[in-house]
Amino acid sequence: MPLHVERVSHSYGPVAALDAIDLDIADGETVALIGPSGCGKSTLLGILGGLLQPSVGRVTLSGQPPADSLNPFTYIFQDFALLPWRTVEANVALALEHRPLGAAERRERVAAALALTGLSEFAAAYPKQLSGGMRQRVGIARALVVRPAVLLLDEPLSALDAQTRELLMEDLLRIWARERSTRVYVTHNLEEAARLADRVVVLSRRPGRIREVVRIDVPVGDRGRPEHAALLFEMHRRLWSLIRDEAATADREVQPV
Repeated sequence: MPLHVERVSHSYGPVAALDAIDLDIADGETVALIGPSGCGKSTLLGILGGLLQPSVGRVTLSGQPPADSLNPFTYIFQDFALLPWRTVEANVALALEHRPLGAAERRERVAAALALTGLSEFAAAYPKQLSGGMRQRVGIARALVVRPAVLLLDEPLSALDAQTRELLMEDLLRIWARERSTRVYVTHNLEEAARLADRVVVLSRRPGRIREVVRIDVPVGDRGRPEHAALLFEMHRRLWSLIRDEAATADREVQPV
């Protein structure tokens, strides 16, 4: 579903977090939000998902969610938040509890989400038996089982090591090629932004304003190919050049109490 952000500003008491954000996100598009620490990325994501009411402005959706969508907005966080006493299958099914679904549809949805995330053979395993990357795949499957219209991701790979993060990026690109949610992805990792997003929105230092929007002109399905490595590296360098000075300033800033 297309998502529209209209003149959104937000403050926490006297501290202005966001200022006059205007942004249109197309149906099926992946937009990454980057910027220096404290620029309001997670605040904007919370406003998009309805967890926060903006001080000024509004967020709207165009059209109606797909008929099989049980939840228009769904989050994936850095913390896997899995229940350790439930199996992989039962953790994924948790998102369907209290939904008016028949048993057959529940089983079909869970099986499809496990297959999409490569977890079918681990359905009976418990979280403690899985690596960090596999646990995050369970978190992704749990989000996808409701077939959201808009998927909101708040640094979902930041707790993982470099090799696991690379594997998860490949998985996300494969998943997104097969399902049509609109996606907003918050990250500090510029490589993730360049690899995963169709557009990267660069926010300024607090209060966050849109400094620039960078389009990644490499087809999503081709981003793992060696011939595009140089272009993606150059996009990484460009993104860093846009935030470097403000990131250095933010790093030395004393936070308000």
